[in-house]
Order: sequence, then C-alpha cells, then structure tokens
Amino acid sequence: MILRPTLIAAAVIISALFGMSSCKKDKCNQTVTYATYVPVYMSYADMRNGVKTGPAQPLKNPGKIYLMGNYIFVNEINQGIHVIDNSNPASPQNIAFISIPGNVDLATNGNTLYADSYIDLLSFNISNINNITLANRIQSALPYNCSSNGYMADSTQGVVTNWVQKMVTQKVSDDCSGRSNMYPLVNGFYGGVASPMASQTSNAPTTSYGSANAPGIGGSTARFTVASNTLYIVDNSTLHVYDVTATSAPQHVNDQNPSGLFGNIETIFPYNGRLFLGSNSGVYIYDISSPQNPVFISEYSHITACDPVVVDSHYAYFTLSSDAPCHMGVNELDVVDISNIQSPTLVTTIPMTNPKGLGVDAQTLFVCDAQAGLKVYNTSNISNLQNSMVAQFSKINSFDVIPYNKHLIMTGSNGVYQYDYSNLQNITLISTIPVSGN
Repeated sequence: MILRPTLIAAAVIISALFGMSSCKKDKCNQTVTYATYVPVYMSYADMRNGVKTGPAQPLKNPGKIYLMGNYIFVNEINQGIHVIDNSNPASPQNIAFISIPGNVDLATNGNTLYADSYIDLLSFNISNINNITLANRIQSALPYNCSSNGYMADSTQGVVTNWVQKMVTQKVSDDCSGRSNMYPLVNGFYGGVASPMASQTSNAPTTSYGSANAPGIGGSTARFTVASNTLYIVDNSTLHVYDVTATSAPQHVNDQNPSGLFGNIETIFPYNGRLFLGSNSGVYIYDISSPQNPVFISEYSHITACDPVVVDSHYAYFTLSSDAPCHMGVNELDVVDISNIQSPTLVTTIPMTNPKGLGVDAQTLFVCDAQAGLKVYNTSNISNLQNSMVAQFSKINSFDVIPYNKHLIMTGSNGVYQYDYSNLQNITLISTIPVSGN
C-alpha cells in the first residue's frame, strides 16, 4: 500500500494566451503556463534495503496499533513500527524500532509480525523481541497505485512517496477562434489544476492470548487481521487471503472483490467466525467458518462516509466521518442490530464531531471523536445510548483504541495513552508515551 499525497487542490493557471502566432490549416498556437503535480519516487532497491531493526526512536506521527501479549506495536506512519514493552503498563518501555519504508498496517500471529512496505508484504520473526529479524518478503503482493485523480506515475521508476507541484509552460493548439484549450493533457489528466488527494481489531480472545499460536489484537482502523491461521488484508477494492499455518511464510490463497466493491474498502474486523469489512458505502459481512474461503453473507449500506467498525454478540458499531477522503459524508455513530445476520437493521444514531476509531468490551463502548476527545458509553441500554455516556476525555485528539480486560490502549495525535476502566465511574490514566516534543 503506497502513501497517496495529501496536497490540497489549489493550483490555478497563472498565465494564458501570449498571442496567436500563426494560422495554418485552421490551427493556431498559444503558450500556457499552469501548475501540475509530479511524483517523487523511491527506488525498489532503496525501499527493500531500508528494512532494518534498530534502537528505539521517539514517536513522531503514530498511526495504527497492535497488542500482542506484553508488547504494543505502534506504527510510525510510512516509516516503520515502534516496539513497546508493556509488561508494566504504568511504565511502558520503548525498546526498539523496525524501519520499514511505506509501512501503514500490521498484524501478528504467534511469533510472526506481518507488515506492509508499500507494495511488499513482510514477515518478521519476533520470537526474540530483542533481535527481530526479517523472515520473508513477498514482492508486489499489494497493489501499486500509480495514479491519483488522473495523475499518472511510472511504476518502473519505483514507488511514489509524494507528489510535488511543478509549473509547466507548454504550446497548445486551438481552432483559431480564440477559444483555446487552457487545460492540456498532463500526466493523463486534463488541466493539471487539481492536486492528487489523500486516501488515508479489537476482538477479545477467549484463551491463549499472546501465545505462540495465537493472533494479537488490532485497532478498529486495521486493514490486516489474522483468524484461524489465515491472514486477511484489504486494500481499496480487494480482500486478500493468505494461509499462515507456516507463520513466517504466508501462502497466497485467493483474492476476492467483496460484493463488487471498487475503491472504498477501509477496515477489517474479525468476530466469531465472521469478517466485518467497513467501506465508505457500508458494512460487508463474510462467513469465515471455512477460513480460506470467505463467503459473503450480507451488507448494511449507509451514506458515503469513512467507516471503521467493531462488533459484539448482538450489535455492530461504526463511526461515519466526513473527514478526507470522505468529504461528502456525515459525522455520527451508528449502531446496527446483527441478531439476524442476513438482514442487519439500524438501531440508533448519535451525532459526533469528527469520529475515528472505536472499540467495544462487554457493555463498554469507546469512541474516538478526534478533537472532541475520547467518549465512553455504557451499552446496557442501546436504545438510550445517546444519554449513556459515562466519561469524556476532551483534551485528547484521539484516533483509535484497543480495549482488553478493563485496560484501554489509545492512540492520538499526542501519543499513546493507557487507561484502567475497571470502574467506569472512575476511569484512570495509567501512563502516556508522548510524541517527540510533547
């Protein structure tokens, strides 16, 4: 998975017709200057040689999180993975950093850590946490997104790490009427005036959590998850299935296009023999009783909006956000009854500010509402959920959570936080790992 740019569409043509120079066969020439965007490449050699394990580094731009036994793995967006020894949650220790160019997602299974590196799928041996080693690499396992809003990149030059604005002066033709094409075809896009835009599972196990043969726990924004010795990866349009019985050497089994979706799958969450795929148009439910052959069960459609999802025995909870790239969406928490898995039905909707990830443990629901902070709800009365908020931590810009056994791990723009929620009337902060400079 490659990082697509985050530049905002703002470029405009700054000069126009210098004058008609000639008219020949009803064709005239003019010179135009306009802004376009060009890709910045990293070579495949540099990408693959950039993977290494070294000493701990401070958190700067934390992304997704994963919990395995006494360890927390924190993604540093597009840079790699921090390894946190959480044996004592009151004093977590940042012990190592795995440098992985283009890393965004991760998951574990037993003594293996899986991670993306732009287009490659990596497997790390973490049996000795003090000597993490690269065990396997599957090249080009993940899609190469060589275009963005019409801007094309050359996949032979490497992976795209950024897009930068460039001014171009060029001669174009018109029909001598004075009506010129001010938006010439540039890198596959007419005009060059719009910038490429950005795109951007807490399943509590019953036994053997963190053991040699058990997966860990991911957050609600995960695109990687493991269940029954099967690694599931979603990209924008495809569910990739890998057999990880031999944990360090994933074997590709098949790919599926969930219910004909194209370009809008965002998250994946496993629960009780099922996969719940959050997309910007709905939640798609798959049966994985035969783990390597997911079977579509049903879907719940909603307005276009970004959509992480988590599940308990009766309900699916998901947040809808109007944040990029889902500018047309809404900001709310939806609760859907999945008692009849063939026909999910909406139970309640709660307005939010700009929600992100969420997590559920027993009758406690945690919602990251970005600048509005972390919100905590008692779910014992779903129909009255809006009036059942038991706590709010409003000074934290929260992103995602993992609740487990009355212990909450949360990431936000300022770092990683841990809370004890054994008493919902007195949720207490255990520790914080701040980002650099905080």
